[in-house]
Amino acid sequence: MSPRLHKTAFPVSKARKYLEPGPVLLLSSQFGTHSDIMTLGWHTVLEFSPSLVGCMISSMNHSHALIRDSGQCVLNVPSADLIDKVVAIGNSHGDKLDKFDAFDLTPGPASVVNAPLINECFASFECQLYDDSMVDNYNLFIFEIVKAHVADEPEFPPTLHYTGEGRFTIMGDRVLDRSGQFKPEMLI
Repeated sequence: MSPRLHKTAFPVSKARKYLEPGPVLLLSSQFGTHSDIMTLGWHTVLEFSPSLVGCMISSMNHSHALIRDSGQCVLNVPSADLIDKVVAIGNSHGDKLDKFDAFDLTPGPASVVNAPLINECFASFECQLYDDSMVDNYNLFIFEIVKAHVADEPEFPPTLHYTGEGRFTIMGDRVLDRSGQFKPEMLI
């Protein structure tokens, strides 16, 4: 039996420290000749088929307007070695600079959408806007992944996870199987 833990009050505004949804993404968007990259930490898988992802994109982000106008984006998954670029992108404004040039990232051609892939990221998911009914009230976009591009290796690269207050963690190297047993042969 697991020991009972003593718990104390915790600020609800900091709940993301324990509830973060997954790896930090670099979202690329484009409308006309304007493109942008933003750092995104608020997203979650909503459905498997069709493959739906919910993303909270503040209306204060330049990408918000580009996505509203185009109905498209690419969710790019950077590995942990891109942390400096991920942070710098998150602290800059796309309406003031070209982030691909400023952060030495390479735009790649997408197959279905007009927004560019980021070639330095190990995975890129082309997305079409599926449902925008919660955008006005909550800035929540629901996208359908229409094309996926994933590097052959490593199969499980180290990913960044944002827990608030400027802190990131990296997905650990301990892998458990479904029974909860540690399996060293499953290590990356």
